[in-house]
Amino acid sequence: MTKQKIPVAILGPGNIGTDLIYKIARNPNFELVLMAGIDPASEGLARARDLGVATSADGVRAVLEARPAIVFEATSAYAHKANAPLYKDAGIFAVDLTPAKMGPSIVPSVNMSTDFSAMNVNLISCAAQATIPLVHAVSRITPVSYAEIAAGLASHSVGPGTRQNVEEFAFTTQSAIAAIGGASKAKALVAINPAEPPQIMRNTVYTMVADDADDEAIKASIHAMVKQVQSYVPGYRLTMEPFRRGDHFMVGIEVEGAGDYLPKYAGNLDIINAAAIAVAEGYAATLN
Repeated sequence: MTKQKIPVAILGPGNIGTDLIYKIARNPNFELVLMAGIDPASEGLARARDLGVATSADGVRAVLEARPAIVFEATSAYAHKANAPLYKDAGIFAVDLTPAKMGPSIVPSVNMSTDFSAMNVNLISCAAQATIPLVHAVSRITPVSYAEIAAGLASHSVGPGTRQNVEEFAFTTQSAIAAIGGASKAKALVAINPAEPPQIMRNTVYTMVADDADDEAIKASIHAMVKQVQSYVPGYRLTMEPFRRGDHFMVGIEVEGAGDYLPKYAGNLDIINAAAIAVAEGYAATLN
């Protein structure tokens, strides 16, 4: 018997939403029944139609009428705050790719849960998805009194929303590094790199640990975590082997995108989409 696919929709036909079309199409668990937006002439809706996906310019109303099991919200924090209660009332599980910060925050390799009763999950930020796994890899071995991450993003991969809210982006990320990554205190630094040709997303993670921490256990934990993230983000890889320098461990990571729709250098956008698919798969498993 063929397993029935779960109907899903995308709201927001921008770069993030358009890239999700391809990720959903190759996932055996899902059937994309709708891409919705508010601009009938948008490139994302046109591309979806060319790929045989039903489209609508009626925005959230079209999603509510289609009644998918899952909606990927790729609009704005303002829009999602208005839409989230509508989805919940309609029994639609929402995967929030905006900075709305509604519902529990999830990093699939760290705190994936089987409790999706909130019917809404938040993916925090691309920098959080890339660096929290590494902080957690250290904190599950030894207490981390302080963690600091520096994320370098290609200018072409950073949209106007992120540019206008870089401080909020950094604050949201550092809060999650502490709350989910397990650091007592945290700081996030974000640099938008204008280099040509564009450079792929690169991150440096600094974790302060005790002198008697087990160095080999920390290294093994980091390597195991990298493999875990690679299960849903194949382009996630170490650029700097974890090493101790005084009272802290440092590690470097880069994220190369899958190149589905977004350029491969846009690993920052690709990782949050890959995380969205992983979370949707987690929710889907509770329906079967």
